[in-house]
Amino acid sequence: MRLGNCGSDTVEFDLRFYKGKRVLLTGHTGFKGSWMTVLLANSGAEVIGYSSCTKNGVKLFDLCGVREQITHIKGDVRDLDHLSAVFEEYRPEIVIHMAAQTIVRESYEDPVRTYGSNVMGTVNICEAVRKTESVRSFLNVTTDKVYENKEWEWGYRENERLDGFDPYSNSKSCSELVTASYKRSFFSNGRVAVSTARAGNVIGGGDFARDRIIPDCVRAAMNGETITVRNPRSTRPYQHVLEPVYAYLMIAGKQYEDHSFASNYNVGPDERDCLRTEDLVELFCSSWGEGLSWTGRKDYGPHEANFLKLDCSRLKNTFGWRPHWDIETAVEKTVDWSKAWIAGEDVRKVMDAQIAEFLDAE
Repeated sequence: MRLGNCGSDTVEFDLRFYKGKRVLLTGHTGFKGSWMTVLLANSGAEVIGYSSCTKNGVKLFDLCGVREQITHIKGDVRDLDHLSAVFEEYRPEIVIHMAAQTIVRESYEDPVRTYGSNVMGTVNICEAVRKTESVRSFLNVTTDKVYENKEWEWGYRENERLDGFDPYSNSKSCSELVTASYKRSFFSNGRVAVSTARAGNVIGGGDFARDRIIPDCVRAAMNGETITVRNPRSTRPYQHVLEPVYAYLMIAGKQYEDHSFASNYNVGPDERDCLRTEDLVELFCSSWGEGLSWTGRKDYGPHEANFLKLDCSRLKNTFGWRPHWDIETAVEKTVDWSKAWIAGEDVRKVMDAQIAEFLDAE
């Protein structure tokens, strides 16, 4: 099995690079974090997971059986003293920061917690990296929503203005600025390679969050209900969760070996997979079957962007990266995982099989 192939004419990144590497991953119990933890564990990394574990309900992290393969630490990135102690004890070589408050609507409900986690959490991570001599590679994962969204029809590039509208998006813009300041102020000596990654909307098995379209679809399907879509004509760059997770590991690994790769990177799908929410739901209903249907309703909730796309030329040109799966495949894999979970099957086996297929994709 190849451990990371981006196509016949592209550069490969072998995930076996991580074998024996000490990787500190914040937010490892989240949706994307759980998939990344499994990838790292499968690759032989020594994973130190750091997460507040505050979400209630079903968690992918608990379902996939990866807890026993890693060092699992409960902690809040807002707690600098505890975070620093963890860095001091485990001396990571690579740090990937994914811990965040990630839901736009929750950011309106609790902006103080959102800014605390997403801004001061980033400050604390950067400070811990600064004081830990063992760290050679640091990646801060943010979001495509960091850009000032002008609702235009072309994708945003990494040099566009950072000015997210809502508290979540804006806090992530601030996180980018904090990282850039630390990079210039403390890491210009080359000891640590520092990058940020801005990913679009992700789908995949094991996302149980509220106010996300695919989890809402799965819940409706389980209950035999019609799917309700708040903003059916909103356009987003949708991709399977393995796309950005693999890209994050590639960036962190490549810059570990060569600091010239350190930069800011958009991670998104090809142009054809930037689609309206109603089209994504149609794909989901078709893949699920069983007569599943949807209806739209006017949303009177807080502001969310209607049109957002990314230009991923830098990632493609720098690493030869290309998306492995199109949106139809991404939806199919999400439905397969969800039905396996509903049927009580071993979801770790499903994840491992999907990872193997993803990494072998041409």
